[in-house]
Amino acid sequence: MWRHNSGRTLGGACIAAVLLAIGFASSASAQTRIRLGTLVPSGTSYYHSLESMGAKWKQSSNGSIALTIYGGGTMGSEDEIVRRMRVGQLQAAVLTAAGLSEIDRSVSALQKMPLMYRSLDEAAYVREKLASDLERRLADKGFVVLFWGDAGWVRIFSKDPGILPQDFKKMRIFVTAGDVPQSELLRSAGYKPVLLEWSDVLTSLQTGMVDAVPTIPFHVLANQFYLSTHHMLEVNWLPLVGALIVTDREAMMKSAAQCGQEIQEHGRQENLDAVAAMQKRGLQVQTVSKEEEAEWRRFSESLYPNIRGTIVPADMFDQVVHLLHDYRAVPAESGKGASEK
Repeated sequence: MWRHNSGRTLGGACIAAVLLAIGFASSASAQTRIRLGTLVPSGTSYYHSLESMGAKWKQSSNGSIALTIYGGGTMGSEDEIVRRMRVGQLQAAVLTAAGLSEIDRSVSALQKMPLMYRSLDEAAYVREKLASDLERRLADKGFVVLFWGDAGWVRIFSKDPGILPQDFKKMRIFVTAGDVPQSELLRSAGYKPVLLEWSDVLTSLQTGMVDAVPTIPFHVLANQFYLSTHHMLEVNWLPLVGALIVTDREAMMKSAAQCGQEIQEHGRQENLDAVAAMQKRGLQVQTVSKEEEAEWRRFSESLYPNIRGTIVPADMFDQVVHLLHDYRAVPAESGKGASEK
């Protein structure tokens, strides 16, 4: 529901990512420069993982491939990055599932279904099962997936405390600019969405234009949103998912897969570290009881009829529901089915 378009946000941290690229020359005699756009800030572990991947590409190609990373959103929001890819200004990008949905709506099933997933293991299971279908759909449009991953849970950060869904109806809630379906969904449920670019969030929080922001903790810490949003609702709203893709070249698959694993592992841990760091600076974590969490789940389920077939294609929505039913049917001792914070 509340879209964390990282690319429109990955920005602060996120990645769950995507490398969108055009074909690479195989001749070792001529260097091919791959220009990658992302909202991932320089100096973060995500950025270092991308740099390491680029170094491996260069080494394995005997110097014929050079990766240049344009971080921190210098190439614009995720939809702008996708546009630049299509006209050849960029050959690569790091995007979330929200950004990938600009290429094919089916990817939205991995991220834009609030409280559908009860654990990151569930989200990874569904991602693995849907990967071949999603990769085929993206490949039909010129993009080849190198890896999928997530950056942990999106939480709701707000100026004033909120525990139940109705507590947020009085707040102005950030929605990524251009995400009209998300805005309409929020508005139809009685909320006050505000469409903005991620680059405007900090100022909007300071001026009172926005009161609540759904995003991952690391993003809040990295961009200093916590100076205005002193409360975090500890409800696992949705996983921040992304992928690394190119339009060609299996030679880079191994190093890209390693990069994706690093990003996922670092991202999940850094979200935990970010919450701890912000708590030392005054962040109040609003925990919920089982009854309150159940109310959030009922609220989310009431939105699903408006999400299915509009925000998430009906066939993908139904596949996710079916896969989660199968996953949860496995006995608990198998290690599946357990909810996680």
